[in-house]
Amino acid sequence: HTVCEMLRCVFLCPYLFIIPQSKVTVDRLDVHPTEKALVIHYEVEASILGEGGGHMLGDRKEGQKIVRLKSLSPSTDVGALAKKVVDECKLISPSHLPQVEQLLYYLQNRKSFPGEGKVKPRELTPFEGMELNEEASITRVDEYVELLYEDIPEKIRGSALILQLARNPDNLEELLNNEAALGALARVLREDWKQSVELATIIIYIFFCFSSFSQFHGVVSHYKIGALCMSVVEHELKKHDIWLEDLHKKSKSAPENGSLRKDQGKALRKYQGLLAKQEQLLRVSLYLLLNLAEDTRTELKMRNKNIVTLLVKVLERDDEELLVLVVSFLKKLSIFLENKNDMAEMDTVERLARLVPCDHEDLLNLTLRLLLNLSFDSGLRAKMVEVGLLPKLSALLGDENNRQVAMRILYHISIDDRYKGMFVYTDCIPQLMQMVFENGEEEIEPELISICINLAANIRNAQLMCEGNGLKMLMKRALKMKDCLLMKMIRNISQHDGLTKPLFIDYVGDLAAEIRADEEEEWVLECLGTLANLTLPDLDWELVLREYNLVPYLKDRLKPGSAEDDLILEVVIMIGTVSIDDACAAMLAKSGIIPALIELLNAKQEDDEFVCQIVYVFYQMVFHQATRDVIIKDTPQATHHTQNSVFKKNSRDRFLSNFFTRFFISQEYDEEWGRKIQSEKFRFHNNQWLEMVESRQADDAEVYFYDNDRTDLFYSTGTHKNLEKLTCITDEHILFLTDLFCRDSNDFFDQTSSSPGRPATAYGFRPDEQPFYQYS
Repeated sequence: HTVCEMLRCVFLCPYLFIIPQSKVTVDRLDVHPTEKALVIHYEVEASILGEGGGHMLGDRKEGQKIVRLKSLSPSTDVGALAKKVVDECKLISPSHLPQVEQLLYYLQNRKSFPGEGKVKPRELTPFEGMELNEEASITRVDEYVELLYEDIPEKIRGSALILQLARNPDNLEELLNNEAALGALARVLREDWKQSVELATIIIYIFFCFSSFSQFHGVVSHYKIGALCMSVVEHELKKHDIWLEDLHKKSKSAPENGSLRKDQGKALRKYQGLLAKQEQLLRVSLYLLLNLAEDTRTELKMRNKNIVTLLVKVLERDDEELLVLVVSFLKKLSIFLENKNDMAEMDTVERLARLVPCDHEDLLNLTLRLLLNLSFDSGLRAKMVEVGLLPKLSALLGDENNRQVAMRILYHISIDDRYKGMFVYTDCIPQLMQMVFENGEEEIEPELISICINLAANIRNAQLMCEGNGLKMLMKRALKMKDCLLMKMIRNISQHDGLTKPLFIDYVGDLAAEIRADEEEEWVLECLGTLANLTLPDLDWELVLREYNLVPYLKDRLKPGSAEDDLILEVVIMIGTVSIDDACAAMLAKSGIIPALIELLNAKQEDDEFVCQIVYVFYQMVFHQATRDVIIKDTPQATHHTQNSVFKKNSRDRFLSNFFTRFFISQEYDEEWGRKIQSEKFRFHNNQWLEMVESRQADDAEVYFYDNDRTDLFYSTGTHKNLEKLTCITDEHILFLTDLFCRDSNDFFDQTSSSPGRPATAYGFRPDEQPFYQYS
């Protein structure tokens, strides 16, 4: 066209001697992104030379040619095929032969993963009125366009011939330049799509061929084919509902009337024929919309026209090729929050559950990937469990092609503590344990070890993991490979009381041996956390600390900034665990750990986690005679902070201080400290009432509330001595009120047990267990 335009201009000057000339240059060779084909990018340079050979006019145009390699297979001789391509394609010069061989070798070995690429529609099955015995020619397009102005049968024939041309990508650009043909096709589709399903299917398929290439999306949008396809899909789904209603009515009346049974059979056969044609139309319409949805702005328009609702309704169909397309479309839409919410409202998970499992490999893979996208929503995860997907997904762990996706969905479900216990009723945990042991010395897959870590936080799952030699094999692998994630799983198992915790006695020495300064902090953290969970009464902690020389390490790590906060906190928890033992507590007190804890407490006083655990250590130590004097007399900061923690808003600190206070009062160890703490607690709990009393002391009318000589009431340090000067409040009142306000803390630690419970950390909190408090 460029050369013709140039010649037309030159012919205006008939006295000039002209020489037209063109030159084709190959820019680069590449492989097709989805097909087995080579893409040749070339440039055509057209010029006109004057009588003397001088350059008069010139133009350049870029183009590309696709060379499809249908015969390429794993057994193809790449060298011979490359030579054949170079010989037959005039655009490629012999000098490009090595590059062609390299590209063909890449295509031959390129892997295609199920469900990862685009899903292609199945070839249209010929139906009545579409069979053609003639072959279309690009030079006769105008004749085919004329048929579009005739009756429906001729329109079907003309559009079918144009479809033959459109299915060859080499003809698309030529058809694109024929505005009359595209305009006529769009007009016929707009006017007659309700009259003939065959005609609508063929014309939409023609525009689908254009939509397969991004550069032609503008043409499809120009003729508003996307909006028209939305109307077609919506109309066909409503029509399908009417068909089903009619069938239902006939099936209800058929048993009562023998003549109607024959009519029902005919109606059913008619319905099946109509359904096959309708699904052809739906498939090609939805695929065209899927191609156009590459542009997020177009996708937003579709969403505003309820594309999600239409797609979810199609999930009720049984045609596997149509379902592959619909699930693929939903998977693409599900990455946006608004679309995900629409799917939740349409009960998409319930409709997808029937597709898991299924015999169609691509459909199963796409369904799992869609469920994976939806599983990021906690409500939809609950739906998945509710509709019974948990055992189905567990069964898919044995399917090599779908294992990874199924495991990721199961991982998301395992995040919710409500559903961890339900894994016990599936074969998931035995399969997971088998996969862990089959890894040998290779690194365990992140998805696999992650789900194991989550499931180990449930006591029933942990018991199942430890069955047989489960714990022994886990410990052996973790210690050999120094696998931090596997040790984290073991740490979760060790936190449960009951049958599993005593199994760890055999491995205390192995774990203690790993707590060294030259080991990685992350590894030491997990080993130390596992040991800290072993609150076993028969375990001789003093022997463990001495044999493995752990006290210096624990003391060094208590220094603020000596390690990451997680490790320091775990050291504090470990000290709290071993402090249950009387001999161990004495050893720690002599080593100077208590002042180190005070220093850490001052540095981390704004961190509730640290404060809670350190005060718990003091709480444990005051039960032992050997450490009681050290805490109360030698390190008064400990009791001072415990006293001050009464005034903190954090309930856990107040619980600990309540018990610390009750210890002094009930044991009558130190009368002075008991009275001080008792007085401070009374002031804290009755602060508003005391302020009211103070505000009235200048009022002569209210003098009977207190002695006339008490003008300095409660302005001193607030010891119990000041409280005694209240005429209306006796020691019995104070004891009663203090005990009353302490009573809410009785259940935080079980004082009746020999081993009081430790405050839960962010790591160790287990919602699946009974809470600390009890409702009466």
